[in-house]
Amino acid sequence: MKISILESIKSLPPLPKTITQIQKIFLDPESSIADLVKVIEDDPMIIANLLKAANSPLYSFKKDIKSVSQAVSLFGMSMTRSIILSNSVRKLLNVDMEPYATTSEKFAEVSSKQAALIYSWYKKIDKEKADKLFLASLLQETGKILIASYIIQHDEVMTFKSEIEMTHNIATVEKSYVDETTATVTAAIFEHWEFDTDFVDMIRYSDFPHLAPPELAEYSTALNIVKTIIPVNNPLSEMSINIGLKKASDAGYDHELLEDCIDDMLEASDQNRLKVERQITP
Repeated sequence: MKISILESIKSLPPLPKTITQIQKIFLDPESSIADLVKVIEDDPMIIANLLKAANSPLYSFKKDIKSVSQAVSLFGMSMTRSIILSNSVRKLLNVDMEPYATTSEKFAEVSSKQAALIYSWYKKIDKEKADKLFLASLLQETGKILIASYIIQHDEVMTFKSEIEMTHNIATVEKSYVDETTATVTAAIFEHWEFDTDFVDMIRYSDFPHLAPPELAEYSTALNIVKTIIPVNNPLSEMSINIGLKKASDAGYDHELLEDCIDDMLEASDQNRLKVERQITP
């Protein structure tokens, strides 16, 4: 008898000690950026990942970021915690994304792009909501890691992968294979790690935001829109963007505001690609 994905979550290891310390600092109103920097500087892997993120074109900082204190000051405590947590979760769950027709590196890039887009979009709507959505967007695809593992274990990679490559509705394919979607698996993971209920539930309903409680419907809808625009199987394609913008319009958003944020992201990506090409051209 197959063990369900949700049952398998009960055996997940706890979050690393450094992450627990960062969580405590973030939740303590008396804590400071200096407290966060001190904890980060004791973990070389976290330092490397944070500086890599800070120097990514996604965040468009004007200068090279060379120290933890620089990065934390520019990101702020909330975004710093989000980036560190996201990287640690992927490492802890040991990513193999072949069933989704992608690599672990490209999967991480998709999550980062979703978070960057939702932040640039929502900070123009409501800065406090933008901070909450940034973390949720960075982590909302986490469930795909366990779904991919389940598909590999049950020798269904080829059929699952072929359906994922063709679909515009990944959740429907997931549901047909594992009776869950990324959203419900991700919610169960962070429920297991005792994250707050609102955070868990805004992700839980992000595949079907019309089912979300009224107080969380906006968050779940925004998460759904962003992962529609930047899906793991076809990120920022013309079709994905058009479907996502229609969802935004149908939900009552100013879709032109979102479209401007998408254009900025595409322009930054093109500029970075040209920069890399110049560097490798003899």
